[in-house]
Amino acid sequence: MALREQMSTAAEAIRAALAGHGTVKPEIGIILGTGLGRLGEAIENRATVDYADIPGFPLSTVESHTGRLIVGTLGGKPVVAMQGRFHFYEGYDMKQITFPVRVMRQLGADTLMVSNACGGLNPLHRRGDLMLIEDHINLIGDNPLIGPNDDTLGPRFPDMSEPYSHELIRLAEDVAMDEKIRLHKGTYVAVAGPNLETRAEYRFLRGIGADAVGMSTVPEVIVARHMGMRVLGISIITDECFPDNLAPADISEIIAAANAAEPKLTGVMTGVIARL
Repeated sequence: MALREQMSTAAEAIRAALAGHGTVKPEIGIILGTGLGRLGEAIENRATVDYADIPGFPLSTVESHTGRLIVGTLGGKPVVAMQGRFHFYEGYDMKQITFPVRVMRQLGADTLMVSNACGGLNPLHRRGDLMLIEDHINLIGDNPLIGPNDDTLGPRFPDMSEPYSHELIRLAEDVAMDEKIRLHKGTYVAVAGPNLETRAEYRFLRGIGADAVGMSTVPEVIVARHMGMRVLGISIITDECFPDNLAPADISEIIAAANAAEPKLTGVMTGVIARL
């Protein structure tokens, strides 16, 4: 089945599942990362669809990723949110990982807001801080656009000079200032995982210009930009990855740090959406 047909089939299944909820035509797509699923509770007039009921959707296997799609309103705008995402390290290929972004676009979303929990490499960043993603580095070793290109979805060689919208970044900074939320800006590097990095790898990643490291986000952003969506990316620094003072990482502590910082993420995202 062609990609465009797969997108249409999935979108129709979502609309059918939510038939009693009204027209499903979101303006904004949201991806909630590790430990960040509770933002979905801020969505009003919400209805949900399990990933298992959407043709073509993989199943989320990672702790804290619920595995359902939420449709409703946030900041007064219609949104569709992924409560749980997919990762390369789970064994999914790049097209599977990014398929939900294409379905969000098929449903009508022209803006993507993506969040993640990540390790901080910049010594000025601390656990629990938020970082606006200004740029990224793809070290996953794969790309979701490899293979035949559907020109009706996007160009063969999409431009990536502005992967993260300057306009949305400015809006987020204004919201954070008004809400007195500490907000950094920086470069996010994506690696394949699932192991966390060695001291030498942290030194290397910092040396090539990364402020934070994680195992997601970049493939989804590439596909969003391929389809002309504007993107806002926000990372929560859940652990400090300073090689000269490195403590063993614990996933439960990472999730706890993401949970604790989530109200700030919700505040910034909701504020940006309300001002769009």
